[in-house]
Amino acid sequence: MTQRDVKKLIYDFPLVKDLVDLKEVVWFNPNITTADQGLFYVGLTLEDVIDAQERLTRFAPYLVKAFPETAVTKGIIESEVVDIPHMKKALEARYQTPITGQLRLKKDSHLPISGSIKARGGIYEVLTHAEKLAIKAGLLTKEDNYEILFSDKFRDFFSQYSIAVGSTGNLGMSIGIISAKLGFSVSVHMSADARQWKKDKLRSHGVNVVEYEQDYSIAVEQGRKEAQKNPHCFFIDDENSKTLFLGYGVAGLRLKQQFKEKGIRVDSEHPLFVSLPCGVGGGPGGVAFGLKLAFGDAVHCLFAEPTHSPCMLLGVHTQLHDGISVQEIGIDNMTAADGLAVGRASGFVGRAMERLIDGYYTISDQELYGLLSLLYKEENIQLEPSALAGMMGAVHISRGQEYLQRLSLDSHKMQNATHLVWATGGGMVPSDEMQKYLSQGNL
Repeated sequence: MTQRDVKKLIYDFPLVKDLVDLKEVVWFNPNITTADQGLFYVGLTLEDVIDAQERLTRFAPYLVKAFPETAVTKGIIESEVVDIPHMKKALEARYQTPITGQLRLKKDSHLPISGSIKARGGIYEVLTHAEKLAIKAGLLTKEDNYEILFSDKFRDFFSQYSIAVGSTGNLGMSIGIISAKLGFSVSVHMSADARQWKKDKLRSHGVNVVEYEQDYSIAVEQGRKEAQKNPHCFFIDDENSKTLFLGYGVAGLRLKQQFKEKGIRVDSEHPLFVSLPCGVGGGPGGVAFGLKLAFGDAVHCLFAEPTHSPCMLLGVHTQLHDGISVQEIGIDNMTAADGLAVGRASGFVGRAMERLIDGYYTISDQELYGLLSLLYKEENIQLEPSALAGMMGAVHISRGQEYLQRLSLDSHKMQNATHLVWATGGGMVPSDEMQKYLSQGNL
């Protein structure tokens, strides 16, 4: 993209100038439709998500054996929802903005096995591939107890095959750990911004970690090239995988059940606002898809991105989707939120979900660190920087009077609202690394 092209883009879309200037911006999407209308464009259905949920249930006995930490949930990889009332008061004071309704945290940051939201989609895709191979070879039927997969027989079988993925960190963690446990030969191609402790942890599990000095897009490209050379190598494509997307989508149905058990109502009089950190888009896109299936028009999703990596906002706002990268408009894609350091958004997710996402906003690295320290101080919860991106959502919603009026969300409904911050990672951060994060927030 030439300088002239960038100038024309800014002329056509003035918001792009604020992105280029690394300002924190908020954009409420004027093109949202009803859930039923919007879901039509995704190309996937409730039946697809139910099928994914059933597959995860089949694998639960295996996961209990392979990862004893999942025994408490009987092999179901799920996270809790907690109230964070002290953080709500702290946010109101920090931003001088009253937040109506309840503020809650969805702790995908503490999911078992890999400690991030990627434990949903990443592990699900590997399990789907493993099931397909084993059934095709006549070693497994869907009626079997999948506990039998935890054996030398199956590890030897899967060792004939390999898996490759490109990642900024958390997706590689989930795919690397589960693939190695099953017996696959697995390579994780990691971008320069991936944390060293994540690389070290993967290697401790016997994963081949390939490092690059470039960003996420190069790691993905190289992972894809490796897979193309080997007919027995399966490449997991974070940008375009519908299997990953469905693994994330299961979260919506499960959240509906969790809310039911907690007595939390979600309907037209009790709106739900969910703020999701966004990198390439697969994780938040899949979760938002599941939420729309579960709650329909009563749920409103926002995507949050670092000021240095606003790829989804850029793609959706300009309608160029994966036809433009942040680097092309002069943004460096360098952020402390390593899981969100993506220059080009998923075209599949951008196009599939553009009618279903209420808004997008950006947040600076220093604000991420500040909120990280504040959450620890107020609620004794530790997250990694990228997981705090969603914490500003409730503030932006409360300030968005024009948006609330457009959706007929009056003060009565907002008093009944639930604001849910989707915490995407941090549960496995080493203590010395966490101390560095906390000290950054106190600067």
